[in-house]
Parts: sequence; C-alpha cells; structure tokens
Amino acid sequence: MTYQLNGTAIEHDEEGYITELASWSEDLAGLIAKEEKIDMTVEHWEVVNFLRDYYEEYQIAPAVRVLIKQIKKSMGKEKGNNKYLYTLFPYGPAKQACKIAGLPKPTGCV
Repeated sequence: MTYQLNGTAIEHDEEGYITELASWSEDLAGLIAKEEKIDMTVEHWEVVNFLRDYYEEYQIAPAVRVLIKQIKKSMGKEKGNNKYLYTLFPYGPAKQACKIAGLPKPTGCV
C-alpha cells in the first residue's frame, strides 16, 4: 500500500502509517491529513511538530495520556487537554496526529 506524492510512491501499512520514517515530509503530512479529512491549521502543525520532536528525543510515539501531559507542560493547559486535542484530531489525538507526523502507531493504541 502506498501514498502517491509528486510521482513517488511512499509505502504505508494497512492502517496508513508510513513504513519509512525518513520518507516523511510536510507535503506528505498534508496528503495524509486530507485522507484523514483534516484541514491542517497552525494548531494542527503545532501538535505534529511537537510529536516529531518528542519522537526524535525519546524514539517512541507517546500514548494519548503522555501526549496530553507533555503538551500541557510545554504549551499550557488550554492546549494540553483531551477536549482541545480531540477537536483537532477527532479519531484520536495520539493515533491520528502520529500518522500525519509520519511516526509509528503509538504504543497502547488499538
């Protein structure tokens, strides 16, 4: 299974997570977001970039509780909460945002 981006095929698993993290780009993120029916805003990019930085530091995609806690710590309680993150990523902030960020599926996600 692949995403098609500018004439290039980018492999992904059956759930849509890319298999080669190095093949991620902002253009690809936009394509995945479109398939997830999400219009990327500055707020969406904030979470996606936060996740990419988190993954770079810890080599793991955070589960939703950890994500909320870490976002609260770095961006404040108005953004570090369930309601806000589910507004941005209705099918699960950790799952959906990680997919758009080009990261593996978070541990503990069904």
